[in-house]
Amino acid sequence: MATRDAEAGTEAGPTVPATLPADEAPVEHDEPAPRAADGARSGAHWLVFIGLALGVVVVDQLTKAWLVANLSPGETMTVIGDWVRLVFSQNSGALFGLFRDNAALFGLASLVVVGLIVAYHATAGRSLYLSIALGFLLGGALGNLTDRLARGFVVDFVDIGIGDLRWYTFNVADAAISTAIVMLIGAALFPALSRLGERRSDG
Repeated sequence: MATRDAEAGTEAGPTVPATLPADEAPVEHDEPAPRAADGARSGAHWLVFIGLALGVVVVDQLTKAWLVANLSPGETMTVIGDWVRLVFSQNSGALFGLFRDNAALFGLASLVVVGLIVAYHATAGRSLYLSIALGFLLGGALGNLTDRLARGFVVDFVDIGIGDLRWYTFNVADAAISTAIVMLIGAALFPALSRLGERRSDG
């Protein structure tokens, strides 16, 4: 009887262990879901950055085209009494008409600034707040750069003030740049602002 049992065990084949050795156990790989989500947020921030910049350029150029078509250089149009006026000003200088008669120099400087803005966003694009600020900055720089390349000067037209006390004449691109500067100063003074909408990287 014992011989038959032994023979039966031999015919049934070797016994398979219930568990595999540790070095033979299947290895589970973590899915890169967090990285995929992180990349999606990064792409969304680039869309905000580029989309906002293009929006500023379009509005800036449309308003300038309307002004050039309806006013002559130096001509003024009243909007709200003496407080808000439109005046066709040809600015060959920098922001708000500063440092005039240097259009070529500021055109070259604008190209450098555009490159620096894009490069900075590539390294600091984890924050939606910074993407918005840099989008305004890029749009403003491109708007005025377009003027310098196409006309040789920047069209400024918004004139605000009371009587003889006037602010510098500006345009949509200038307003976008000023908004960006205020946002960046705010982020420097209150670092928590730059973390609004921030992409969190895991690991």
